Amino acid sequence: MENEKRVAVYIDGSNFYFKLRSKEIDFSNITRFNYRGFAKWLAQDRKIVSNRYYVGVVRAGENNKKGQELRKEQQRLFAHLTSPEQSFEIKKGYLMKSGNLYHEKGVDAQLAVDLLVDAYEDRYDTAIIVSSDTDLIPAVKKVKDLGKEVEYIGFAHQPSFALQRNATLSRLLIKNELKLFNFKRLQIS
Repeated sequence: MENEKRVAVYIDGSNFYFKLRSKEIDFSNITRFNYRGFAKWLAQDRKIVSNRYYVGVVRAGENNKKGQELRKEQQRLFAHLTSPEQSFEIKKGYLMKSGNLYHEKGVDAQLAVDLLVDAYEDRYDTAIIVSSDTDLIPAVKKVKDLGKEVEYIGFAHQPSFALQRNATLSRLLIKNELKLFNFKRLQIS
């Protein structure tokens, strides 16, 4: 199919993780989420040219029991995402501690750069961005200036109105839609 539309899927991992785990969605085990099925559902009948998941890497000292458990949970997620069944590329940033809080660094910038480079190099027709981070708006605007489409995928209980205004198309997810991608509910045919 020569005229088949190409899509690239960009998931802001931390943003997605916290939205899935919110009380409104209550999806507690993200290693049971069917990311590939979700990406195909978002792409509809278009060809997916890349699936990427952007996240800050958890690091923890040997004596940090909570940190070690978080690191192990993240490693399980990475193994799930990169499995042949999911086929996602993980783009890693890092976490920086400030006081008692950790902040992700390098993730939004990496997502924005990939979004722009892929547009300039004509790797997709439509970028599907699963993030509510308004820091991406300048990149979204430039991608649209380059003649590409940008679909913002957000969550109905916490939408980003700014991304909705700047995207070509937006879709807000509800809990029942996300339940479709729980491996416990998948039928094996």
